[in-house]
Amino acid sequence: MSDTDTSSPVKPAAAPHRNPGAGRRRARFVPAIGVGVGTLWLSLIVLIPIAAIAAKSFENGWDTFYSAVTTDSAIASFKVTIGTSLVVTLINTVVGLQIAWVLTRDDFPGKGVVNALIDLPFALPTIVASIVLLSLYGPNSPVGIHVQQTKIGLGIALLFVTLPFVVRTVQPVLMELEADVEEAAATLGARNLTILRRIVLPALAPALLSGAGLAFSRAIGEFGSVVLIGGGIPKKTEVSSQYIRALIEQDSPQAAAAVSVVLLLASFLVLLVLRSAAAQISRKERRADAIETHS
Repeated sequence: MSDTDTSSPVKPAAAPHRNPGAGRRRARFVPAIGVGVGTLWLSLIVLIPIAAIAAKSFENGWDTFYSAVTTDSAIASFKVTIGTSLVVTLINTVVGLQIAWVLTRDDFPGKGVVNALIDLPFALPTIVASIVLLSLYGPNSPVGIHVQQTKIGLGIALLFVTLPFVVRTVQPVLMELEADVEEAAATLGARNLTILRRIVLPALAPALLSGAGLAFSRAIGEFGSVVLIGGGIPKKTEVSSQYIRALIEQDSPQAAAAVSVVLLLASFLVLLVLRSAAAQISRKERRADAIETHS
């Protein structure tokens, strides 16, 4: 028998000591980095430019700002811009909901092509859209429709560039909305209008309001697609973005910044109101679902 006993069990190595506090510190550290990077990026891209525009608009005091945004030309551009944008948003809210419904619930030949065409305004340069609209609805219109230098032409251009915002915002919600509830309501004798009003619209309202807000914000700041078809006639078809360009060309950067601030405030207020309404509707829906679950 040898002096060394090879059959004796080998003691396992001790497991390394782990500090649970270090893991928690790392877990807190990673989100902190994400928040910091996100805040820095948001400041560089959004907050600092907006602050610079606001500072420029009030460079010579409140009186100069007020004078710049209350001239006849400025007020006329606000009326054209906001009025046309509201009409366009209302139209695209209705039509966009219908298109999203058809693309989600129906099958038809060429559905994939139509679905891809919805995103075309996102990819197409807006000045190209203005050229296309001018060739189609300008003086040499092949369809006999001449709407250049009219508010109708402005509306067509804005309808083109804002439609995808409503469709793409509503479409994912429609895809997640189960059709069983609608079928059950129809089986119980509910009419299509009742199903739409009592079941579909309450579920789609938050997304629909968000899409409408995005469409309105895009419309009031649009420039490229309305340059040629609108014509930029002062006090008639000149939108605020074109008026801002004219002020810059006239070497009036402070007035241009003041008009820009008004557009920013209008867009922010509309988005805030619509988002608040959407959040309130969502809370009511969740509260109703909770009550129904517990009953």
